[in-house]
Amino acid sequence: MCQSPDHRADRRRLLATLSSAALVAGVGLAPRSVRAAAAPMDLPPPGPRDTCPVCGMFVAKYPEWVATVLWDDGEAVHFDGAKDFFKYLDDLEKYAPGRSRDQIAGMGVTEYYGLALVAAQDALYAIGSDVLGPMGHELVPLMTEADATDYMRDHRGERLVTFGDVTGEMLTGLDAGRFE
Repeated sequence: MCQSPDHRADRRRLLATLSSAALVAGVGLAPRSVRAAAAPMDLPPPGPRDTCPVCGMFVAKYPEWVATVLWDDGEAVHFDGAKDFFKYLDDLEKYAPGRSRDQIAGMGVTEYYGLALVAAQDALYAIGSDVLGPMGHELVPLMTEADATDYMRDHRGERLVTFGDVTGEMLTGLDAGRFE
């Protein structure tokens, strides 16, 4: 259900082209509002044998979708997309028995356009678009409001949500192709 292997390179080329065109036109690509961009995160990358604790997929096969939770004891848990990342957080008792959210040292998601790991709490998430992740309909992380506006227009997104807006019901809906 993932896009072609070349879509990562296509995203980078598109971003470079847009940046060059903006410079030629004398226009900056600054965010359109005062909302801060999601901060870059420096978290350990997944290894070739790391699997998503929610679905069991090998995470490193999908670098453009990686999400990570870093626990305060140094353990890093990786996911093949933001949807499974949120499912994990929504049910720590099931996926990380004995752990609690106050033990989390960092959380990052891979943002769509620049493919950088950014703070999960600060990202915006598009749902209901024409972009599918490794597990189908996905919460697509976006770094800035400008990115979100462009993404929603270009990929026919149904809805934008913040970290705090994500619910278990929303995640179940994504699995069923519902985007309310």
